[in-house]
Amino acid sequence: MTDPHPYGGDSLSSPEHWRASLWLCAMLLLLAFVVVPLLRDLPLGATTRTGLLAWLLVLLALYWLYAGMGFQPLLLLQLVIFSAAAVLLSTKAALVLVGVERLGVLRRVARALIMIGAVFAGLNLVALLIVPRWRRRAVARRD
Repeated sequence: MTDPHPYGGDSLSSPEHWRASLWLCAMLLLLAFVVVPLLRDLPLGATTRTGLLAWLLVLLALYWLYAGMGFQPLLLLQLVIFSAAAVLLSTKAALVLVGVERLGVLRRVARALIMIGAVFAGLNLVALLIVPRWRRRAVARRD
């Protein structure tokens, strides 16, 4: 993944699509089964842990967009959603530092946004696997 190129286009061969899909799937599995449990074990508050996860997801979404690992509209939507969650959690942490501790709704909304963003990441992975096959079938039907 040193030379970024779009994986969503028609110009890639089947092995390149599979490699991109497997790499994206590996990152999602690593995030779900390694990073999230490590964040849960940190001796931090719930808002701080969720905020760290949100900022990590923003960085990951930026990487996916930079590397072209998927379809740009889904990646942009995913980036916006993760960024909104990170901003909400950073705002909540700043308010706690100032002494305002009654805005738990910010953390709940941010968690919901993270879950919605995760659904879009899954949709991106599925689209990365399915859409090239549809395009190949459509080209084969025309020929």
